[in-house]
Amino acid sequence: MKILRSITEPIRKDVKWGQKWDDVDQGLIACWERGREKAIEDPELASQTRDGHLVVLPWKGGVEKENKNKKKKKYGTLPYLAMWQGLRGEGLDIDLEDEPTLTCSKNKMTVIFTNDKAKYAEP
Repeated sequence: MKILRSITEPIRKDVKWGQKWDDVDQGLIACWERGREKAIEDPELASQTRDGHLVVLPWKGGVEKENKNKKKKKYGTLPYLAMWQGLRGEGLDIDLEDEPTLTCSKNKMTVIFTNDKAKYAEP
C-alpha cells in the first residue's frame, strides 16, 4: 500500500490519537507533518536534509557520525523516512511494502528503510 500526500495539503489540526497512529497509514502522515513543522522551527536542520544528510531524528534511521566499524549499511524506520521527507519540503511518498534505500551524503552510510521491526531492531 502506498501512502501519498501532497506538500500542498495543509497540516491536519485536532486529529485524535487513534486516527494519527492507528489508521492505515501507520502514523506516517503524522510523522511527515511533524517534519514539515520542524522545518519551520529549525531551518538549519531542514537545509541539512535537503543536502542529503540523514540527520538524527526521534525515529531510527539517522546517521549520527562516521561509523568507525566500517559498517556500510543499516536499517531505519518508515516513520523516520516520512519525517525526513517532510523536513525536506517534499510530498509524502512511501510504499509500505517497499524498502527504499538512501545514502547519507555526509557519512556515506546507506540506510535501508523498512516496515520489518525485526530488521531495524538489530543492533
